[in-house]
Amino acid sequence: MVNLNQKIKEVEDALNQVILGKSDLIRNFIIGILANGHILLEGLPGLGKTQMVKAFSRLCDIASTRIQFTPDLMPMDITGANILSENGGVREMKFHPGPIFGNMVLADEINRASPKTQAALLEAMQEHRVTVLGTTHTLPEPFMVLATQNPIELEGTYPLPEAQIDRFLLKLDVLGVEADVLTDILLKLDDGEIPDLQKIITRDELLDAMKQVKNISVAKPIASYIARLVSATHPNSDDDLGKLIRFGASPRAAISMARAARARAFMNNRSTVGFEDVKDVALPVLRHRIILDYSAKLEGITSDDVVKKIIDAVSELERNAPDSIIERVVNETN
Repeated sequence: MVNLNQKIKEVEDALNQVILGKSDLIRNFIIGILANGHILLEGLPGLGKTQMVKAFSRLCDIASTRIQFTPDLMPMDITGANILSENGGVREMKFHPGPIFGNMVLADEINRASPKTQAALLEAMQEHRVTVLGTTHTLPEPFMVLATQNPIELEGTYPLPEAQIDRFLLKLDVLGVEADVLTDILLKLDDGEIPDLQKIITRDELLDAMKQVKNISVAKPIASYIARLVSATHPNSDDDLGKLIRFGASPRAAISMARAARARAFMNNRSTVGFEDVKDVALPVLRHRIILDYSAKLEGITSDDVVKKIIDAVSELERNAPDSIIERVVNETN
């Protein structure tokens, strides 16, 4: 029997040989993949976001496509379009699939396209299908959008709409590296190009791993803990932390957190989700799903700061409150 945990570990090790100095980022990236979720990678140009996605597709030998988002990109450039074709002297409209029809779709610099073009991904990300002129076309499985975006402060960018950003399971911040890591990059990698990577896991094995992740059990106390974390992101005028938040996370955030926690438990070769699994994935699940009040921005407080405080506050309640009180708090906050 194939040991899928071991193969996933080999994929992780191989990625660490290509993308140096970003082991936490790579682990969270693989967690998002195993949870069969979409991932948003944010960082300045040249930090290895695109390289990581390309390297993973080679290691898993799955069909990958790339869409370079630009201001003049049109929705049909993504989904495909009906084109007049001639067959045996008969002219007919035939659907030509766009680059969205791939297992792993790299949406490069997604926030450089107009909001109308960005919206072309909404149906695909939620329902794994696209509709063109009233006809629905199913996308292949697995289907994941791995989007890179530049910080909104850069020129030529458009903010992603809330409805779309909420469809990303995780948002991962891609930061720079220290000087010693940069030295290793210069010595080990040939001009930053991806080395010739060999396939480690097949598409069917990856799908099987995703199925096993779904079977990881989530006990009621863990589900309650997730519910409290998400509920704590909602504005509360009586709470100093709540005053910093304008809009909180949706129920989709709770579902995403459970999926990501299952994937982390799978990577650690466990059949049940623990509290540490939830704590570890809470930040990348929640950081893009809360909208801060203007007062928080004036004070220089980021969404990461707020989420970390929420995790600490809810975890403190978890340690100190007996089960009966915890259940009452959950009922009051839901």
